[in-house]
Amino acid sequence: MEDSEKKIRQEDCNEDTLGSGILTLTNKRIAFDKTRGRIADFAKKIGETVLDVSLSDITEVWKEGRFIKKVCIKVKTKEDEKSYKFGVFSNGSWLETLQETLEQYKNQ
Repeated sequence: MEDSEKKIRQEDCNEDTLGSGILTLTNKRIAFDKTRGRIADFAKKIGETVLDVSLSDITEVWKEGRFIKKVCIKVKTKEDEKSYKFGVFSNGSWLETLQETLEQYKNQ
């Protein structure tokens, strides 16, 4: 993280296509780091960062799901747009935090 970057929220979760990992929201970006775990000794290791997106590249945020709740983001890429769906504990709270953070980022 940069000196001026502040962690706002972080959660161990699962993304539909990327698998399990840790979702991190800062005042400048959103990142997803893959994790590997072993049940035998409850060890969990953080792997590579598979998603690292500036807040300026997020075009839409929403939540979905009745039983399996997800917070979703749509991201601008070089070719088009890509959606990511994260199975977080409280998707409503995550959505609210994402919206507030995006608004603050745009007003800087």
